[in-house]
Amino acid sequence: MRNVTKDNITEVFAAYFGEDTDPRTRQVLIALARHIHDFAREVNLSHDEWRKGLEFLEWAGRITTPERNEFVLLSDVLGLSSLVDMMHSTPEATSSSVLGPFHVSNPPALEIGGDMKRDFEGEVLLVEGTVRDTSGKPIPRAMIDIWQTAPNGMYSSQDPDQDIHSFHGLMTCDWEGRYAFTTVRPVSYTVPDDGPVGEILRAAGRHPWRPSHLHYIVSAPGHRQLVTEVFPDDDPYLDQDTVFGVRDDLVMTYVPQPAGSFPEGFALSGKVEGSYSRVDFDLVLAPLHEA
Repeated sequence: MRNVTKDNITEVFAAYFGEDTDPRTRQVLIALARHIHDFAREVNLSHDEWRKGLEFLEWAGRITTPERNEFVLLSDVLGLSSLVDMMHSTPEATSSSVLGPFHVSNPPALEIGGDMKRDFEGEVLLVEGTVRDTSGKPIPRAMIDIWQTAPNGMYSSQDPDQDIHSFHGLMTCDWEGRYAFTTVRPVSYTVPDDGPVGEILRAAGRHPWRPSHLHYIVSAPGHRQLVTEVFPDDDPYLDQDTVFGVRDDLVMTYVPQPAGSFPEGFALSGKVEGSYSRVDFDLVLAPLHEA
């Protein structure tokens, strides 16, 4: 088409699709082009700014590795990851939250009552709860993929001094849907800000901090997989999470426990001499048929 203008280019783009194009593909790509074109017109995008944007994407591609995905991080800090999570969460189920760029595949098995703290220093945290359906019934043998940062604020995939599966575990709940484990209390930490996403944060006057949390992927036959995070209510960054991952129902309380009260049935039973903290958090899965 010869008479393409700045005002009709979106319609021309839409007209170029073939008749056999998948309808959903057509819908998504046309909407994407429409919003990009509207954005460029709204801000009167300059050539230098356009080139800078392309350089930004090239940089994100270069810095991305199997252990660090800068595009996931970009989606997180722009709020896109959380928006998609919130659009597809089921009100009756536990809210979903961002997966983040540091999940490690094939974590080691973690028995009920098992320990992820190992030899790391820090306050012992005892975590337990039940996986339930939206009617409140326990879901037997649900699977929970658990991970968190080490006390130095780094995930294992970021830290060459940690084993790749440090603070990662895959637990099968019991027949009553119960899960339980011990770990070290997670700490607040910063998202990687030494790449292009860090430039966006600095340009916007934003900090890179996230509140401490436990990360879960929960799955069970007949139910939607849940990716979520669970946050303590005393974290200083709870109301200023740089990736917008906090939800009201994901905030919990770590309850201090006196020395000498550690329960039986845990790998650390008889080994915790001082005080520790305890938290009970149930996870609710939506039925699979819900969109």
